[in-house]
Amino acid sequence: MFRSGFVAIIGRPNVGKSTLMNALVGFKATIVTDKPQTTRNRIRAVLNRDNSQIVFLDTPGVHRPQHKLGDYMLWAVQNSFQEVDALLMVVDGTSKPGGGDHFIARKLQCLDTPVFLVVNKSDLLRENQLANRLENYRQLLSFNETFAVSALEGKNLDHLVETLENYLPEGPRYFPPDMVTDQPESFIVSEIIREKIFGLTREEIPFSVAIEVEEIKKRAANHIVDIRAVIYVDKYSHKGIIIGKEGRLLKKAGSLARKELEALLGSQIYLDLWVKVKPKWKNNEAFLHQLGMQRD
Repeated sequence: MFRSGFVAIIGRPNVGKSTLMNALVGFKATIVTDKPQTTRNRIRAVLNRDNSQIVFLDTPGVHRPQHKLGDYMLWAVQNSFQEVDALLMVVDGTSKPGGGDHFIARKLQCLDTPVFLVVNKSDLLRENQLANRLENYRQLLSFNETFAVSALEGKNLDHLVETLENYLPEGPRYFPPDMVTDQPESFIVSEIIREKIFGLTREEIPFSVAIEVEEIKKRAANHIVDIRAVIYVDKYSHKGIIIGKEGRLLKKAGSLARKELEALLGSQIYLDLWVKVKPKWKNNEAFLHQLGMQRD
């Protein structure tokens, strides 16, 4: 019997959802930073096994929206509830349940879809602390299964996948066996650039950044790929910070992104980055659509 299905990964910001998905599928399907609300779109990654195909959906962290971008991110999470065969509610084992966890649990109460509690960062807890934390979170909802894992160390992930398989329906492969994500190349490029900027900046700067890839073009004469991308910020002061003194920060971000893209695409990359100001872009619905953030 071959089983297949879709599994959404949901939870508050910064609980390790993206790290978990990357660990489950065994490759970097989504960017990871120490900043909350890094993930803005639903991102699919495919785990192909001998007797199953599991398509994981990484979703934005659940938070109170403060602009149209936040509205879209919350919609992306809630809409995924209706599209999947199982849900993983990921929580941070180093902290007690908070308002966001209670909000998510209330949203899940009316679903018939199997819900697994995944307590992440369990490697940071002593045995008695972990037992108490599991009990804290089990009171939120009647979960089908409960797992204590460490996405960073890969602890207990095999057991999680094997249990998931048993909950999935019999079905076909939705994607070819060699396919690991359904994201377009331009999206992957934009996310890698954004990740490098997140890593080099602080405070509000990362959250004011949006990336649009305008062109990916392979030169006919050789194996060089030209990529042109625009980094949008919503304040003129942020533009100067992104560029940096004598252009150093922008050059550093471009160099880091280029190295990762060359390893990913297997080609030499010429990366051309520009920084532009787009005031209040997070509330500009037309611009959000331009970036691919539109509701089905």
